[in-house]
Amino acid sequence: MAMLLEDIVQSVEIWLKLIKKPQPYVDPNLDPVLLVPGIAGSILNAVDDETGKEERVWVRILGADYKFRTKLWSRFDPSTGKTESLDPNTTIRVPEERYGLGAIDVLDPDMIVGRDCVCYFHDMIVEMLKWGFQEGKTLFGFGYDFRQSNRLQETMDRLATKLESVYEASGGKKINVISHSMGGLLVKCFMGLHSDIFQKYVKNWIAIAAPFRGAPGYIASTFLNGMSFVDGWEQNFFISKWSMHQLLIECPSIYELMACPHFHWQHIPLLEIWREKEGCDGYPRTILESYRPGNCIDIFKEALSGNTVDYNGEMIPLPFNLEILKWVKETQKVLSHAKVPSGVKFYNIYGINLETPHSVCYGSEEAPVTNIQDLRFFQPKYICVDGDGTVPAESAKVSRLPF
Repeated sequence: MAMLLEDIVQSVEIWLKLIKKPQPYVDPNLDPVLLVPGIAGSILNAVDDETGKEERVWVRILGADYKFRTKLWSRFDPSTGKTESLDPNTTIRVPEERYGLGAIDVLDPDMIVGRDCVCYFHDMIVEMLKWGFQEGKTLFGFGYDFRQSNRLQETMDRLATKLESVYEASGGKKINVISHSMGGLLVKCFMGLHSDIFQKYVKNWIAIAAPFRGAPGYIASTFLNGMSFVDGWEQNFFISKWSMHQLLIECPSIYELMACPHFHWQHIPLLEIWREKEGCDGYPRTILESYRPGNCIDIFKEALSGNTVDYNGEMIPLPFNLEILKWVKETQKVLSHAKVPSGVKFYNIYGINLETPHSVCYGSEEAPVTNIQDLRFFQPKYICVDGDGTVPAESAKVSRLPF
């Protein structure tokens, strides 16, 4: 009986080996595509410089907030333009598995419940594979440390290397670059700094929801209250808004998303505050103050003047960073002078018909703000315009080439 059972098992194994798994459809005539995500759209791993141990710190479930604070909290170094982790023994690395696609597909592969909230380019990758694209031949990804400036030389060098490797892997075919959100600023910075490389390797650039003029409402409230990347109960699986707030104050990428002060906005984005002040007659009065882009810097400075974090028992000040502002002014120069090279086609895709934060208001006539440093504890109220829910259409659309 035992021999008979063994013979049956062996027969089944042989039968299964004879069944050929269907091979995925591959279209050899397709041009290569490189996907570039937006802010927080790349997996980040922390590498222990002493042991070499590597662990995912964005995004994860178990111990998420603790790992985020210990491994990702950072300080900006004005001498290099780079944001460095507070942990001196930690290096942040973007994984390169699956030709860069692994870092931008599902941001937490271990997540089961609520997995949709951590899918980034996943659906697009699945569809493109059905269309005949092939990982490593015609489909690639470029993840990056989204804490950093969009013109950080280290990132620019990595992108140059990636474009060359994609070009060679596809047999010398020029590349279609598809960027999303802040990834559009990164690509534009690269185009401005390395126009010759961009022209050599890129055939088409497709920008999706790029905040070319900034994301006024979200970024103004981010400086004061932090940012949530998901809504509803799924927030429980992510970093606390406060922990994210402390990180983003030291991220040049966030400052580079501020509303462009020199753009001729149809409706100027404002930071509005209901404040209680003493009138000429000595009695308190409630007034509505409005600050245009550029003029709201003093508010950010005052609101964050006493902001600190406790890192391993050391109180570290994290005010609004004026050194980052200096760096951002140079980034804005690069962006303003960037031009699409001859022979490269640019396609701009942006969303409409969704209420999108544009201006932000704190306090109310009935409950005014009495202390600017308390703005961190106020719930912002948004004044919205047309857009995709995050980026105003006016910011995303580009009326002419070259920008």
